[in-house]
Amino acid sequence: MNLRFKMRPGLFLGLVSLMLLAIAGCDHHEPSAYEDTAKTATPGLFTVPPEQMQHIQLYTVTPTETKRVLRLTGTVAYNGFETTPVISSVGGPVTRIVVAPGVRVSRGQPMLYVSSPDYAQLRATYLKVRDAFSLADRSYARARDLYEHHAIAQADLLGAESARTQTQADLQNAEQSLRVLGISNPESVLKGSAVPEVPLRAPISGEVVDQESAAGQLLIAGQTQCFTISNLSTVWVMVNIYQQDLAFVHVGDPVTIHTDAYGEDFQGKISYISAALDATSRTLQARIVTRNPEGKLKKDMYVIANVVAETIKDALTVPDTALLRNTENQPYVYVSTDNGKFAERTLNTGASTDGRTQVLSGLKPGDKVVAEGALFLQFANSLQQ
Repeated sequence: MNLRFKMRPGLFLGLVSLMLLAIAGCDHHEPSAYEDTAKTATPGLFTVPPEQMQHIQLYTVTPTETKRVLRLTGTVAYNGFETTPVISSVGGPVTRIVVAPGVRVSRGQPMLYVSSPDYAQLRATYLKVRDAFSLADRSYARARDLYEHHAIAQADLLGAESARTQTQADLQNAEQSLRVLGISNPESVLKGSAVPEVPLRAPISGEVVDQESAAGQLLIAGQTQCFTISNLSTVWVMVNIYQQDLAFVHVGDPVTIHTDAYGEDFQGKISYISAALDATSRTLQARIVTRNPEGKLKKDMYVIANVVAETIKDALTVPDTALLRNTENQPYVYVSTDNGKFAERTLNTGASTDGRTQVLSGLKPGDKVVAEGALFLQFANSLQQ
């Protein structure tokens, strides 16, 4: 059964009129200043009301001299030329330790003492050869006197001289063996006991940075490492250089070391550049020597090394505050055109130094970019789109 509704023409026109009025009422609003200017703007340009221009500062792009600065990441290491392990030259148990990490020591200063059975044998050898040399020396003196009085033949004098020379060599060898044990004055063993405490002395002056020994530990002569000493007045900074930056880095280049731990920078120089790239990272390791006042730079501390690679003449730069990033993470600036209009300009940028970024392409001399208020323009532009 088909049902049909009939509507009078007057009623139909009335409903249509009410719908048009409702739509018009929903769309009606007061136009903003940004919308009004957007209607008259050229596509890609936008304007800012005159009363808002006080938020904007312009910068005129001009060629200038700038420096290429490489920011290299690195870590602090001990100066390998001023760091040494302290290896025991005598075997035996440790009786006492007199230094600890953080203590500064002077060359020759005792660091620990060892009760060494080896000392008894070396002491006995020294006493024997010392007496033998004393006897040979007196015999040579007597033979020389007799020879001068024609009481003995020259062969007897030469035999006495040879015996004296041989025992003197044995004595020197015994004295050196005692010095290796840490006994600087071999004559002191004449009054000492057969098994004394033998000191292990510091081979260089510096700070004790590591301790690997403990009281009672049995040391093996020539093998056991007891301490590590480093002169911390200078340290190394090991940095990695990317392959494309190798041409700008040279031995002797000055370097500024920065770390977030302190509010100051440290000065150094590149002393060595490796001869081979790391096969995995494709970087080259370089060594920087820097002074370390008060020992502030600690081993394995993370630092940034700024290397002045070269000076670029007639470079175009813009303040870092002028740079923004679009949705594709590309840098851009706002450029002022005629009649107070602004436009986005995508850039190809280089390194940033001292608050300014080099522009490789996208701008030309004389362009006026927004140096202060770029974020305000970004907001204004979003309202007009």
